[in-house]
Amino acid sequence: MEVGNRIRQLRKERLLSQEALAFKAGLDRTYIASVENGKRNLSIMSLEKITMALGCSMAEFFEIFE
Repeated sequence: MEVGNRIRQLRKERLLSQEALAFKAGLDRTYIASVENGKRNLSIMSLEKITMALGCSMAEFFEIFE
């Protein structure tokens, strides 16, 4: 759930809709919604696609958890 919340936080900071983020990441909008709501686990590959679409590194993404 924390990973989903972090994705939502960064997505909103960048003024992206779920649909826009999904398009940039090459994923489905319903997948993004499920991850943000903690209903679906995601692979490292999908997380990498999402962080790239958000314009941040994996290190920056996980900064909040340190």
